[in-house]
Amino acid sequence: MHSVQPKAHPGPVTERGLRERKKADTRAALAAATLRLAVEQGWEHVTVEAIAAAADVSYRTFFNHFSAKEEALVFPAGADQPRLSARLRAQPAELGVLAAARAALREELTELERDPTALHDRITVIAGNPSLLPRLVEVGAADELEVAVAVAERTGQDATTDLYPGLLAAVLSAAVRVSFARWHTGHGAVPLTTLLDEALDALSAGLPEPTH
Repeated sequence: MHSVQPKAHPGPVTERGLRERKKADTRAALAAATLRLAVEQGWEHVTVEAIAAAADVSYRTFFNHFSAKEEALVFPAGADQPRLSARLRAQPAELGVLAAARAALREELTELERDPTALHDRITVIAGNPSLLPRLVEVGAADELEVAVAVAERTGQDATTDLYPGLLAAVLSAAVRVSFARWHTGHGAVPLTTLLDEALDALSAGLPEPTH
């Protein structure tokens, strides 16, 4: 006769995992509602109240996930999610800094392109609303600084006094912006990672002038 094993109860890790999943699901619903309303009604007509109602959550719940409607549009995964600097730090130590940066960027762009329709719509809304640009510039500058610090750590330099970390961070940002613009113009016909590789290859080659 087999002994009866006591029924296992969910431990703290399991309960925490369920809470995090619920939080991520709510955040995703809010982000999706924000984008949908922006496309359907125009960004200037979107309110936090309307977003919360469309996601079937309370007004207060919205602010548990995003600080403003702009954040819900620009950072659908949440502003507290890992940035490029974290992905760069996670790359194998034996990789050179350029190879590590390319790998980190490819991971990030692959994640963003999982829903190409939503990404295309989001870029369209952002491009059509200059009021969003100050927020993008602010966050872009902060991200560049974080990447510069990560590059400095990898190269043994100082992000505040040495040229390379800040310059590489700025160049990577430019390569990503151009890749996004080309992807959007081409309606996603060419994968983002392919466009990024093309940009980084050109930069690695010294940005040679095009031949006719």
